[in-house]
Amino acid sequence: MDLKSLPIEIKKNKTFYYLKNYFRYYSPQFFYKNNFSKILQNFETRKDKDYILRRVNYYNKLYKKYTPGPYAKKLSDFYKTESKNVYFFDAWEYLRYFDRNMKIDYAFGDVTHIPDTPSIVKSRPIQGKNENSVVMKLEKKRHFFFIKDPLKFENKKNLLVWRGNAVGKPHRTSFLKKYWNHPLCDVGQVHKIKENVPWEKERLSIRDQLDYKFILSLEGNDVATNLKWGMSSNSLIFSPPLKYETWYNEGKLVAGEHLVIIKEDFTDLEDKIQYYLDHPNEAQQIIENAHQYIKQFENREREDIINLLVLKKYFDLQE
Repeated sequence: MDLKSLPIEIKKNKTFYYLKNYFRYYSPQFFYKNNFSKILQNFETRKDKDYILRRVNYYNKLYKKYTPGPYAKKLSDFYKTESKNVYFFDAWEYLRYFDRNMKIDYAFGDVTHIPDTPSIVKSRPIQGKNENSVVMKLEKKRHFFFIKDPLKFENKKNLLVWRGNAVGKPHRTSFLKKYWNHPLCDVGQVHKIKENVPWEKERLSIRDQLDYKFILSLEGNDVATNLKWGMSSNSLIFSPPLKYETWYNEGKLVAGEHLVIIKEDFTDLEDKIQYYLDHPNEAQQIIENAHQYIKQFENREREDIINLLVLKKYFDLQE
């Protein structure tokens, strides 16, 4: 795929995405119930059963019976009334296997709080008691794509790159104020605002960003969209400490092993860039570790099983 046109390709694929999901939406439920029994039987004989259960229990940390909240919907009502957007369809891909009398609490969108009752979410805070945030693989068309980088690390520019929206995001604005004109950085705000700011720059395609040895990942409303494709590239990811996580298990990423963690105030950024320019072998090892980390999400059959078991645990614990 031409990475310069990647956003266009994703947009085109939305037509196929909605056609496929409306077909699922109108398919008879008995087919999925029968298939679910076969999936569970196959799971019991899998060699990676322990790995699957570790991930299931990470996404769904519930451990005791609970009562659904006052606004919980039966799956039959969720099916009939919820807006037919990507969150609905990504959730319904797996919810359709369960009895429609079961109830679900959910919080769709960029969720940065922990719900009062156990709820299905795309994202949750990494820190704190986040058991009520039951993570599913949602909005995956936008967040879950990986790339094949045509460039080797050693052939890239000795610079750090970032493009994004800083409007209403003080931490991003703070970063840009410090580094928009730094000789080791090519960073900028791409959304036009009323006041002229010197850090407003042209957009860069994903392919153009791959020309740089270092890619900055900055969380926005919740997780950073570029973290996943960035870790699949041959560039080294830099990020402040991560606050939120999704199906990607951001809370399990290790500083110095999968990515480079910089201080929240960015004061060590220049030193970290220079260090990995001077130690390219260490940079290459982190990049390789990132590629290995991503491989766990590439087994579609296993990903389906994990999603279904996350929900099975969620429903089994309902009173």
